[in-house]
Amino acid sequence: MNGLQVLTAAVIGMLFAVAVRGGTEASRPTGKPDFLAANLDISVNPGDDFFEYANGGWLKRNPIPATESGWGTAYLVQEQVYHTLRAVNSRAATMSAPEGSDDRKIGDFWATAMDVGKARRLGLRPLKRELARIDSVKNLQQVLDAGFALQSLEVSVFFRLLVDQDKRNSTVIAVHVNQGGLGLPDRDFYVKADKSTAHIRDEYVHHIAHVLRLLGQSESTAQAAARRIMAFESALARASRTLGNTRDPMTNYNRMTPAELTRDYTPTIGWVDRLATWNLHPDYIVVRQPEYFAALDRVLVQTSVSVLKDYLRFHLVSAYAPYLSPSFGRANFHFFNRLLAGQQEPEPRWKRVLDSENTLSYIPGFVGAASPIGMLVGRSFVSERFPESTKQRYTRLVEAIETAFRERIKQLDWLSEATKAKVLAKLAAMGSMVGYPDPWPDYSALIIGRSSYCENMMNVARWRFEHMLGSFGKPVNRTQWRMTPQTIDAYYSVSNNEIAYPAAEFIVPGLTDSEVDDAVAYAYVGVGIGHELMHGFDDQGRKYDARGNIGDWWAVDDAAEFEKRSGVLVKQFDAYEPLAGLRINGRNSLSENIADYSGLVLALDAFKQTDEYREDRKVDGLTPIQRFFLAYAYSWMTQEREEQLRRDLLSETHSPPKWRVIGPLSNITDFYQAFDVQPGQAMWRPPENRVSIW
Repeated sequence: MNGLQVLTAAVIGMLFAVAVRGGTEASRPTGKPDFLAANLDISVNPGDDFFEYANGGWLKRNPIPATESGWGTAYLVQEQVYHTLRAVNSRAATMSAPEGSDDRKIGDFWATAMDVGKARRLGLRPLKRELARIDSVKNLQQVLDAGFALQSLEVSVFFRLLVDQDKRNSTVIAVHVNQGGLGLPDRDFYVKADKSTAHIRDEYVHHIAHVLRLLGQSESTAQAAARRIMAFESALARASRTLGNTRDPMTNYNRMTPAELTRDYTPTIGWVDRLATWNLHPDYIVVRQPEYFAALDRVLVQTSVSVLKDYLRFHLVSAYAPYLSPSFGRANFHFFNRLLAGQQEPEPRWKRVLDSENTLSYIPGFVGAASPIGMLVGRSFVSERFPESTKQRYTRLVEAIETAFRERIKQLDWLSEATKAKVLAKLAAMGSMVGYPDPWPDYSALIIGRSSYCENMMNVARWRFEHMLGSFGKPVNRTQWRMTPQTIDAYYSVSNNEIAYPAAEFIVPGLTDSEVDDAVAYAYVGVGIGHELMHGFDDQGRKYDARGNIGDWWAVDDAAEFEKRSGVLVKQFDAYEPLAGLRINGRNSLSENIADYSGLVLALDAFKQTDEYREDRKVDGLTPIQRFFLAYAYSWMTQEREEQLRRDLLSETHSPPKWRVIGPLSNITDFYQAFDVQPGQAMWRPPENRVSIW
C-alpha cells in the first residue's frame, strides 16, 4: 500500500468510529483517490478544530515555500493560472502581430517587462519627467500641482479620487474624494502601541530613507527626511477614520459643492479649479470623510515644502519600484514583502510580471475598472481554460443559490411580510456576471511599447485614470468588470446590485471541471457565490435598495432584530485570538462573516436538492454532506506566515482563513450531525448561542 492508501484506510476506520450518516459506497467521482480524504489529519477531532481535521494532512506535507507569504488552495490555483498566462504572454512575444493589435500589446508588454537588463540600464529614467516636476516645486500650490498630477499615475498622495456611481442615485456618476496618502497598509499601523507594530514603524522609516538614498540623498539627509515624512503621514493617519468607521455607507456619504469643500474644510485647495484640470465640472462632490480633509489642509500648511517634496518623491518611486532597476525592486521587496508579509525570497520575475498585468485599483464599495493589459491577456485565458459548458454549469449554480435564498426568505419568522417583499424584490433585481465580460471592452486607446516596463505600467495607470474620468456625465456602464477573468476572487457591486465571478474562481486545483462532483462544486464554488450574493443583505449591503441606492427601506423593528442577530456573530468573532494579544475584530469583519455564514447555509440548501445528496452514496467512506463540509474547508485551506497574519488582522475586513471555516460551521446544525460534534468540544456552541440571520 502506498502512503495515500494507508491514509484512506485509516480515514474510513476513523469515520466509522464516530456517529456519521449512513449510505452506500459509491465509486469515486473522478476515478482517483478522493483528495478530500487524503487531506485529513485524523489525529484531530473534527469537533475540536475542523480546519485542521480537514486540511491538516496536506498542510503538514506542504510547508510554505520561501517565495510565498502563505500556501494553500488559492495558491495552487494561482500556480495553474500562472502557467496558462505565461504561455499566452510568451506566445504573443514571439508573434509578428500588427501594430496596435491585442497580441502586439501583450507581446510588447511581456518582452519589455522580462528584460531585466534594460530595466537596469534605464535606472530612474522612466520617471525622469515626474521627478523633474517635483524638483521644480517652490511653494505649496506647486506641491498640490505635482500631487494632483500623480493621481493620474494611481499614486494616491494626500487623498484618493474616485469617479463612480453616486451611492444615493446609482444612475448617476459622481466625483468622490476619500482619505488616503499613507504608505503603511492602514492607519492602525501608525497608532497602535504594541512592540510589533512599533517595530514596523521603525522599519518603515528605514525603508523611506533607503529609497531616498537610492534617489541620491546622503545618509544623514535621507534619515532626517524619512523621519519628517513619517511625522507627516502619522498626522494624516491620526485624522483618518478607523477601518470599522469607513464601512458605514451613511456616515461616509457627505455631499457638498466643490466650492463648499474649499470654503469649509480645505481653504488651501481650490477644488473647482483642481477638478477642472481633469475636465471635471461637477455640481457636487461626495466627501467621504470631511474631517480628514480639514486635517489634511492644516497639516499641509504646517509642513515645509521640502518635506512635502520628499514625500511625493518617495511615494512615486515606491509605487513604481517593482518596474524599475533591481535595486529599487529589492528595497521594495525587503519592506513590503519580507517584513510585512514574511516572504523570504522574491518570486521568479515571470510571476511578478504576470502579477503586474493583473493589478487592482480598488476601494471597497466602488467598482472601478480592471487592468486593461490584464483584460487583453484574460481573453486568451478564457478561450483556453473556461469553455462554454463550464460557464453554463456555474450559471445554473448561481440560479440554484438564488432559489435557495428565495425559499429561505419566505420561511423567516423574524422578518415582517412588508420587509420580506422588499428583500425578495431586491433579490429578483440582482444581476450576475459569470466568467468574463460580454461584450469585451475596447482597449484600442491603451498605449504599450518596448521603451520600458515602467513606462508601460504608467500607461496602464493613465488609461485606467482617463477611463474613470471619461465616465463622468455618461450613462452608467453596468457591464464593466472590476476584475480580470484570471483573478482568483469575486465581488458584489452594491450600486449595480450585481455579483461578478471571474473564470479563475471556478478552478479546483488539479481537477478538470468534469471531475468536480456536486458536493465539491456546491461547497467550493457555491458557497462563494452565496457569499457575494449575501453582501447585498449583510449589515452594510442591506442599506441599499434594489436599485443600488442607500435608503432606509427596512421596517424599524426588522432592522433592530437584524442588528440583534448579527451582534451574536460580532461577539463570536471578537472571542477569536489568532495571534497572542491580537484578536479578530468582529465588528470590522461583520459583513464578511455574515456573507461566509449565509453563503454556506444557502449552498447547503441548494446541495440538498441534488441527486448526489439524495442518493447519499459514500466516497472513500465519506457521505455527501461530509464531503460538502470538507470541500468548504478545502476552499480556505491556507497556512500563513505570522507577519502576513498580523498584517491582515490589522488592515483586513476578512477573518483569517482558518476562522472563516470554524466560525461559520460552529453555527450550522447539519455540521454538528455530520461529524457528531458534542458539548465540551471546542467548536460546540449551545443552540441558543448559534447565529441565525438569513
